[in-house]
Amino acid sequence: MDQIILSNFRCFQGLQKARLAPLTLLVGENSTGKTSFLALIRALWDIGYRQQAPDFKEEPYDLGSFEEIAHHRGARGGRADTFLAGFSSKIESTPDTQATDTYLFNVIFSRQRSGAAPTEIRIDRIRPDRKSVWIKVYFTDHGTIEVDVGTSGGQWRQTVPGFFADFESLDPSPFWLFLHVFSPIMLQRAETGSKWTSIKGSTEPSDEDLKEIGAFLHFVRGNFTTTLKTPVYASAPVRSKLRRTYDPARPVRDPEGDYIPMYVADMSFRNVDDWNALRDALEAFGRISGLFDEISVRPLGKKESEPFQIQVRKFGRKSKGPARNLIDVGYGVSQVLPVITELLRKDATPLFLLQQPEVHLHPTAQAALGTLFCMVAGPTRQLIIETHSDNLLDRVRMEVRDRTTRLKPEDVSILFFERGDLDVRIHSLRIDEEGNILNAPPSYRRFFMEETNRSIGL
Repeated sequence: MDQIILSNFRCFQGLQKARLAPLTLLVGENSTGKTSFLALIRALWDIGYRQQAPDFKEEPYDLGSFEEIAHHRGARGGRADTFLAGFSSKIESTPDTQATDTYLFNVIFSRQRSGAAPTEIRIDRIRPDRKSVWIKVYFTDHGTIEVDVGTSGGQWRQTVPGFFADFESLDPSPFWLFLHVFSPIMLQRAETGSKWTSIKGSTEPSDEDLKEIGAFLHFVRGNFTTTLKTPVYASAPVRSKLRRTYDPARPVRDPEGDYIPMYVADMSFRNVDDWNALRDALEAFGRISGLFDEISVRPLGKKESEPFQIQVRKFGRKSKGPARNLIDVGYGVSQVLPVITELLRKDATPLFLLQQPEVHLHPTAQAALGTLFCMVAGPTRQLIIETHSDNLLDRVRMEVRDRTTRLKPEDVSILFFERGDLDVRIHSLRIDEEGNILNAPPSYRRFFMEETNRSIGL
């Protein structure tokens, strides 16, 4: 995802666009919509890539009912009837020429029962040659589903056969079913006998228009429905509750990271090579962060089904020191372990949504997290991180300045959430090659400047 588009969602009123990069940092005061923004990204990922209906109450986000999700514009303005969310993504269309198309994926949500459900989905393709093609699927006031398509030659509408009208909303399942099953038939006019209604331009799409729309739909089905089925990793701000001893169990991801001990134990028992690689990466982070030098799984029996402990060791100047149970070495290690394990595991998800990963960490470890994020983020791994840590943010800036990782200035986006009267504005900030933050509004550093002036007596 390269950009998020939203309007009338939670505390965001007017149409806003926020630039995403391989590494995106969300900063701002408490209660300015940063967590809601992360929840919206996951909802769009579920619709656009996983073909699933979004659940705005799924952990670690609970945005409530439609009344809590749609923006309230004040006493006279009332609550919005719908809200808009979307994203853009750049995809190579012709590898031979390295041409890049931009795809816009926009969804309008309306009230369904007490929740929010998609009632209109539109996908646009914008080509370098400025020729665009798009398709929109939506409900009418009469309860039928209609499809609009457009090319540079015109715009046309067609009503979907009745069996689609049984759906109460454009849940992603029927939407993608439409793209997979009905759209190829719709484009073959002779077989269906369907008539197009002209919205703009010629009476009916020409053979060239139909060919272009067909190629567009084929490309969308191939790139949005088959390549990225994995869920995002969304972490909670407060993570795993420590236990002195663990019983083996099937490791299933959860936002708090309670499964991490079972995951590392399972790897150490069943896949020694992968465990050794992960352990080396974990220990490398442990050393630069000052948290630990060694991590291990201690079986309390001879069988995989018997209990185990997670231990860490901190080296002294002359000796390695004793191995200690994870519960005995402070809260910081256990809080950061789920985050770094997910980032470093071999089968890591392509999209991470992290809330305050610096919780309970010393400034040195917070800065080390910034370095790790710079090392991990890239073309196939996108990190979107809500943080209140200046140490983390400053380390990212310095890593870009010093060119210690492959991350370039354009690979970092800083989204500053600024509170207004009854809404919040998102500022998309960039950094230059020296790590300086560009185009920041006056309020970005106002608090810190006021504290600095007070400390020196100004």
